[in-house]
Amino acid sequence: MGLRRKSRELALQLLFQLDVNKDGPDWRKQFWKVHPAPPGVRAFADRLVDGVLANQAEIDRLIQKHALNWTLNRMSIVDRNILRCAVFEILMLSDVPVKVTINEAIEIAKRYSDEESGAFVNGILDHIVKEAALVKKE
Repeated sequence: MGLRRKSRELALQLLFQLDVNKDGPDWRKQFWKVHPAPPGVRAFADRLVDGVLANQAEIDRLIQKHALNWTLNRMSIVDRNILRCAVFEILMLSDVPVKVTINEAIEIAKRYSDEESGAFVNGILDHIVKEAALVKKE
């Protein structure tokens, strides 16, 4: 498993924990104590989590716009947070190719969610990427 994949999985776990437990005291410090990771893996995971949290309103708005017949609250916590990480990467991290981000999100969804999640995540991310591409052309 690549270092970035491991980072993405740890970011998903951090966001899942935050979604379920809210932000208890030292939640991130406690997470890293239980799930130690090499500095590079941890740095990218923290970058994803920080980026999602800093841009969550915009990220959630985009996901909601493209999740036809779904609300964020109806989505599984895993799918919702995979989407949040991927949307942050697509919109804010120019050093990561969009296709890589989408493929990673699909594979993580297949591993951590149900059998239909890969297609669900792919569909929403595909819509967001197409919209972002149209906006850039104008």
